[in-house]
Amino acid sequence: MINQILFVAIAYLIGSLSFGILASKIFSISDPRTMGSKNPGATNVFRTGNKYAAIFTLLGDMLKATMVVAPAIAYDISGLELVVISLAVLLGHVFPIYHKFRGGKGVATALGILFAINWVLALIVLFVWLVIFLLFRYSSLAAIISSLAAPLIAYFLNQGQTIVIIAGLVALLIVYRHQSNIKNLLDGRESRFKK
Repeated sequence: MINQILFVAIAYLIGSLSFGILASKIFSISDPRTMGSKNPGATNVFRTGNKYAAIFTLLGDMLKATMVVAPAIAYDISGLELVVISLAVLLGHVFPIYHKFRGGKGVATALGILFAINWVLALIVLFVWLVIFLLFRYSSLAAIISSLAAPLIAYFLNQGQTIVIIAGLVALLIVYRHQSNIKNLLDGRESRFKK
């Protein structure tokens, strides 16, 4: 029991690391929390004009989740424990203890969780994101649709109840974090990437 609690705590603390904020210091760019959507995620970091900082943020936020969830799976934990650990690393990203519980929207971190669970599932979800983004040029819309598609994809890939539950809970959190984006999309005020 102590080991499980410790693992969950470590997952949350690692999830709380913000690579967007770290990128602003390494690449000497504006703190993403002070510009654009004020979100320390890769999309907002990209708006600084530094694509390398955005790539660093994207990979960092993904890999921190993969590096937590993959060892947990290898440790042969129960389904419930995998759900809790996956949510812990994602909640760390969204509500980081190091940054007054104001974090990102969880998209890259969620993808990192999926890569740890099943890389085929992750690639299909990423493909859905890419198709929606290329069609509509809204990163937020792509994130919402691909996250909602994830549990359905997991189900059709016969990933089992635990993985479907993880994908579903992750989707709910991502949609929750995109409430303002949904309102902006409906009002026609959401920022669109130029072709």
